[in-house]
Amino acid sequence: MSSKPTANTQDDQARSRSLPDSAHRPLKEGETYHPYVAATEVIPEFTLKAIGFGIMFGILFGAANAYLGLRAGLTISTSIPVAVMTVAAFHALRRMGGSANILEANLAQTVGSASSSVASGVIFTLPALFLWGLSPTLLQMTLLAMAGGMLGVLFMIPLRKFLIEREHGVLPYPEGTACAHVLVANESRGGHARNVFIGLGAGAAYKAITGWLQVLPAEAHLRLPFLKKGELGMDLSPALFGVGYILGPRIATTMVSGGLLSSLLIIPLIAWWGEGQPPLYPETIMTISEMSTSQIWSRYVRYIGAGAVAAAGIITLVRSIPVMIESFRLGAQELRGQVDVEVGLKQGSETDTASADGTVARTARDLPLKVVGIGILLIGLVLVFVEAPFGALNDIIHRLVAAVCVVIFSFFFVTVASRIVGLVGVTSNPTSGMTIAALLGTAGVFLVMGWTDMAGKAAALTVGCVVAIAASIAGDTSQDLKTGYLLGATPRSQQIGELIGVLTSATFVCLSVLLLASTFGFGSSELPAPQATLMKLVIDGVLEQSLPWTLVGIGVAIAIVAELFRIPSLPFAVGVYLPVSTMTPIFLGGMLKLWLERKSRTQEEAVERRDKGVLLGSGFVGGEGLLGVAIAGAAFAIGTRPAGIGTDWLGPEWLANIVGFAVFMLFAAWFVMRIRKT
Repeated sequence: MSSKPTANTQDDQARSRSLPDSAHRPLKEGETYHPYVAATEVIPEFTLKAIGFGIMFGILFGAANAYLGLRAGLTISTSIPVAVMTVAAFHALRRMGGSANILEANLAQTVGSASSSVASGVIFTLPALFLWGLSPTLLQMTLLAMAGGMLGVLFMIPLRKFLIEREHGVLPYPEGTACAHVLVANESRGGHARNVFIGLGAGAAYKAITGWLQVLPAEAHLRLPFLKKGELGMDLSPALFGVGYILGPRIATTMVSGGLLSSLLIIPLIAWWGEGQPPLYPETIMTISEMSTSQIWSRYVRYIGAGAVAAAGIITLVRSIPVMIESFRLGAQELRGQVDVEVGLKQGSETDTASADGTVARTARDLPLKVVGIGILLIGLVLVFVEAPFGALNDIIHRLVAAVCVVIFSFFFVTVASRIVGLVGVTSNPTSGMTIAALLGTAGVFLVMGWTDMAGKAAALTVGCVVAIAASIAGDTSQDLKTGYLLGATPRSQQIGELIGVLTSATFVCLSVLLLASTFGFGSSELPAPQATLMKLVIDGVLEQSLPWTLVGIGVAIAIVAELFRIPSLPFAVGVYLPVSTMTPIFLGGMLKLWLERKSRTQEEAVERRDKGVLLGSGFVGGEGLLGVAIAGAAFAIGTRPAGIGTDWLGPEWLANIVGFAVFMLFAAWFVMRIRKT
């Protein structure tokens, strides 16, 4: 599948064991960037074992991220854990007499990391169909996921030379750069990988105790008698704890602050104000006095949080308008072939120089623009002439309008997302804001055309699904291409690898969503599906004009005030929108990261602790998520959800809360000891 090695041993011996200093800064006038593997070096890259490991790890983390996103409303980038696990697998192959190299490991993580972006777009949107009482098929969901993923990759291809090469050092692409460092550091040793596997086992074991056997509670709650309906809670989840460590103290603190605003101020105020009042819209039966804390959150605070998240997402986009316009202009020029093909020569980039025989260097070979154009055209034709993707629209004209909306919004937000993640990383990519904007635009078009029935709602949501996946996968693709640029990978191989990752993971991500829906249901305490609920509210609000706009307006005001006080509005709004119990373990993980790094004696020790914690935390996400999907699969197979042993043996609820909290603190203490262990 790839060329035979030439002078492989000599090149490997001559190669440095670290990235050059020029990997992190703009190139000086006339300076050339020399990647880790030289453009003239030909070693196996696009191999069966690289593709195979990438597909396998991608399926695992895609399913885990689907579970995490449906539970907490966010997902994590899996490039680094997939890269580390791949390195460990390749080291095992070497011990058995096989061979593997860093470019194969890079291709495997490129294939594997695509699944997380597919999962993000799917779980942010498609569960809303279930909330409407519709039943999307596996074929419909898979075709939507594939269409969005392929559009994201294809639209990103012409942008590579500009964003990755010419903007080298200007756009840092933090995850892509970090992944390159991880691969280089682990090329000669695979010890770091054990932290991912230990995290997988620990996360799965804890989920088995709380979710399968159910011998310990999954949440702990504390009622506050001095506040009417006031309550604090903590979701005893290793996955959310790991997410907090990955996000860090600033974002974790911001998110829990939003949750505390809801639980300690907004809910008590609603309870005080509604004392003695008749049922208040949108509730029409129960009075506020009759409601529990969770019911008040569901009927009132959720709309406030939805307004805050929508406003924060739009604010994020508005603040990015200069970047968006510039990125869109350059992206459009690139697609029309107006950007200089040899743009990298302005910086003396090695990857754009021609080989001695006049051919394009290996590290500058992209998929041809002809392939990009044909691919986009074929996807558009499938969306128009195949009924399954927009199954609610039976008329070709309706599907044509929906497909045009998909292509236009995808093209725009791919160019935006590819540049934004270069500045702030995949985790801060405002995918939800872009999706909301696409939904508002599509729903507005449908409203003008009179398509306001359930078919119009479902079609608007499916358009948003494709756009969300395209924007998400574009961010992932650009990070992976940055890793490849630093290492000296062949762009064309990576681009094909991204497409393979999308096509192979889409079915399994969608199958996981269907299994979770049949077992737990969306909108439940186990899987609240917060982002999809938000998208449903947006579409209902535009097409039905039935939202409680006063509550939504309060949420908008909260987001604006947060911005005025220089508080990151999007994570703060997510905290307002989700129950505080979801935010508490995230906060704990973020605080422990701060404490562990500050207690480090040297900078090297701080970096070591950070990396170990990220890998363990990623393992927690994978282990808990995979067991959650396994529980759903078992329930589907036997026709009922496993009942478990139950927590009755612990006695009253207050004692069960104490025991569950104590066990989780022991788990956190083990995590700290594991990080501090040298």
